Amino acid sequence: MEYARPLPHYLVSRYSGWKATTYQDNKAWYRRLAAHGQHPRAMIISCCDSRQHVTSIFGADEGEFFIHRNIAGLVPPYSPDGGNHGTSATVEYAVTALKVAHVIVIGHSNCGGVKGCDDMCSGHAPQLLEKTSFVGRWMDILRPGYERVAHLPDADRARALEKEAVLVSLENLMTFPFVREAVESEILTLHGLWNDIGEGGLEQYDPAAKAFVPF
Repeated sequence: MEYARPLPHYLVSRYSGWKATTYQDNKAWYRRLAAHGQHPRAMIISCCDSRQHVTSIFGADEGEFFIHRNIAGLVPPYSPDGGNHGTSATVEYAVTALKVAHVIVIGHSNCGGVKGCDDMCSGHAPQLLEKTSFVGRWMDILRPGYERVAHLPDADRARALEKEAVLVSLENLMTFPFVREAVESEILTLHGLWNDIGEGGLEQYDPAAKAFVPF
């Protein structure tokens, strides 16, 4: 591939520092992970926003979480149409091969993808309506959530839609037959969280209260 180039120097320096310290101090653990494979207890689906660092939030070590990140942390509905479905493939692998006990969907404050959906659905981002917009077509997944909060004032709708993104993803997870079967057999639980990046807050969806509540 003629367009590939060497890593920037600052990343090479960081790698060298990690290899000489963190890796060297935990070499036996890394070799054990390599030899025995991964056995994560939970899958986390989160936004690819660089500000949201789920392993830091939960203090996780290597091998503990099976993590999938995409724009707005969305899960599409089950669609076995023979196409390329990265998120669906990751969910399938986590549930049927790794047999995780938990699938955790985490949304967050000031999500650019969710704002894009809000702008698109409210008529302020016509470029996202173009068929050629990958972001726009991905954010179509969140349209049912937008319809549920469209009546809210602008200031309230953005945050409400961030939480709707989590709920839409949980609803879509249950359209996967193998997810529904595992949940109904009580070998898998689904969880919905919302993270306030600036305040370090974390809320979880409580189905009894039909709301996100802080820990």
